[in-house]
Amino acid sequence: MNGMEKFKRPSPSWFWKLFLNSKTVTGLIILILVLLAIFLFNKVSYLFTPIFQFIGIIGAPLVFAGILYYLLEPVVSFLEKKGLSRVWSISLIFVAIVALLVWGIVILFPMLQEQIISFSNNWPDYWETIQNKGSDILKHPLLAQYADQIEKVSKNFFDSFGSMIQKFSKNTVSGIGSLIGVMTTIFLTIATGPIILFYLLKDGKQLSLYIEKFLPSKSKKPIMQVLTDINEKVSSYIRGQLVVAFVVAILFMIGFKIVGLEYGVTLGILAGFMNLIPYLGSFLAMIPAIILAIVAGPMMIVKVLIVFSVEQFIEGRFVSPLILGNQLEIHPITIIFVLLTSGKVFGVAGVILGVPGYAAIKVIVTHAFSWYIAHSRLYDVEDKERLIKKPEA
Repeated sequence: MNGMEKFKRPSPSWFWKLFLNSKTVTGLIILILVLLAIFLFNKVSYLFTPIFQFIGIIGAPLVFAGILYYLLEPVVSFLEKKGLSRVWSISLIFVAIVALLVWGIVILFPMLQEQIISFSNNWPDYWETIQNKGSDILKHPLLAQYADQIEKVSKNFFDSFGSMIQKFSKNTVSGIGSLIGVMTTIFLTIATGPIILFYLLKDGKQLSLYIEKFLPSKSKKPIMQVLTDINEKVSSYIRGQLVVAFVVAILFMIGFKIVGLEYGVTLGILAGFMNLIPYLGSFLAMIPAIILAIVAGPMMIVKVLIVFSVEQFIEGRFVSPLILGNQLEIHPITIIFVLLTSGKVFGVAGVILGVPGYAAIKVIVTHAFSWYIAHSRLYDVEDKERLIKKPEA
């Protein structure tokens, strides 16, 4: 008997074969541990109340500064490569932003204010016109026999829609706080956001080196790789969404101006903001445009639908593929589920930040799963090569 045979490993026991070497059992154990951790955290969550309150105070300025950082950092780096110092590059961008704000306050804001006030004053007439036209449509011979059912369904729809808007607004305000809390948050964001943004642009590249100092040597490389991947995913998504939203706003403004729809500037800006919600934003932004088109007449409805179709074609075929591409690698159905869930739980902030948050969690889970299949004995060589190359998200 040679040395290799002498120290040959014993054959696995039945306990190992049936339990420890089972993917199902291992998955259940992991699930139980996760649920146990959630349960224990819920029991001691009161200990973290001061931390949550602190995050609630600094959260809005940090998110505001972080979004602008991802948008402006490439511009600062570009100016720095051209020979301008980083501080002067940031200062020049801040001057340009202040100039844009002044232009918006002097020219754009009065126009928006006028259109919003006009729309609010004319809304009762618009609603009466819509109701009259709806009644005329229901009197058509083809729809007369279903008039009662259609009227009942429409009434239930508008009642549900109104209660949903009321509940959504209530949850949003209560989630942020009272009116004083809202004003305080806005003031803190305006006062501290630019300061945080300045130092993020100035020292943001050093942040990874600072974090790396505190990491253990063995886990330093994989943790930094995870953070790098999260930063790339989130930054590309936020930057792309902001640029696409700006282009969408311009497209709708031009389109509504061409067809002669009232409040075109306001509707275009609204469409740009709503486009920050993937897939659903443009459709939601079209609701007020359709309402105004109904008031203006059948021909305007056709024109607005043409504008919407052209915008969707340009955005879907040219703007989004060129700017966004397929950066997040998330299926559209998954994005819709994420939007619905995050919007229900976190309100407006969840709708806007839900997708990048999911992308960050997906990166963490993907790397964790890749490490698990590489070190686990539950997968053979072929499975490891296939799963590590394209891990399940």
